[in-house]
Amino acid sequence: MKAEIHPPYVQNVPVRCSCGNSWLTGSTKAEIRTDICSKCHPFYTGEQRIIDTAGQVERFMKRLEQKQNMETMTRQTQSVREAEESVIRRARARGDNVEEALAAARQKQEMAEPEAEVSA
Repeated sequence: MKAEIHPPYVQNVPVRCSCGNSWLTGSTKAEIRTDICSKCHPFYTGEQRIIDTAGQVERFMKRLEQKQNMETMTRQTQSVREAEESVIRRARARGDNVEEALAAARQKQEMAEPEAEVSA
C-alpha cells in the first residue's frame, strides 16, 4: 500500500438501520446508516413489505391499472370486430346487402346494451 493516500480505518463503527437494529463493524467512515438490514429485509424475514420511495409504488400501480384497462378495451374492441366480421360473412353468404346487415346488427347490439347494464 502507498503511504498517506488511504483513509484511516476505524474499528468498532456503529451501523444503524432504519428499523432500529444496530451492530458494530470496521470501516473508513465514523458512522454508517442504512435503510434495510438482515433483520428487516423481506428475503431474510419472509414477510412482504413495500418500501415506498418517492411514490414509486403508486406510479407502478397506476401504470398496471392503465395496462389492464387497455387490455380490457382491446379485448372488447376485438370481440366487436369479430362480431361484425361474422355478420359480414353471413350477409355475403346469403347475398344480402352488407351495409344493411351491419346496421341491423349494430342496432340490435345497442338495444341489448341497456339490459346488460341493468342486470349487472
